[in-house]
Amino acid sequence: MKEQSVSDPSKKYSKLITVVSILIPVVVAVLFTVRLPNVAPLDFLPPIYASINALTALILVVAYVAIRKKKIKLHESLMKTAIALSLVFLVMYVAYHMTSDPTPFGGEGMVKYIYYFILISHIILSIGIIPMVLITYVRAISKRFTDHKKISVITFTIWLYIAITGVVVYLMIAPYY
Repeated sequence: MKEQSVSDPSKKYSKLITVVSILIPVVVAVLFTVRLPNVAPLDFLPPIYASINALTALILVVAYVAIRKKKIKLHESLMKTAIALSLVFLVMYVAYHMTSDPTPFGGEGMVKYIYYFILISHIILSIGIIPMVLITYVRAISKRFTDHKKISVITFTIWLYIAITGVVVYLMIAPYY
């Protein structure tokens, strides 16, 4: 028997997922052009949001272990926490860039190419993960667990990569702040 009923609750979310998935990157891009000149630079934020990325990565792994052990409520709580941390990260990241000049990477040679590869893949995947997380979440709350499981494997892998590379990017650029 199919998990999805005729009145599939996840269908009501599809337009919202599309709007949010487009709106977030557009708003972030627009806010990156805004500088708040009368606000003190929030220079203390990068290590905080890098730590949030590290904590998100840890929570994703613990959530994965929890669901493998059939600890559904724990998994659900951890995933909601990971989503909340990602939102907190995004707010801090944008706030930092609205109050601070960009920091150029000072590394040279091969390390420069590695840095930019990690940074660019991190940014591109960060945009793409938005609809994936939302779709994965909606499938779970709609109790479409077979479909949820199919996409969650991909979502988990990409989200974990983004969280880890966020920390790596910070560690690589930190000497140049």
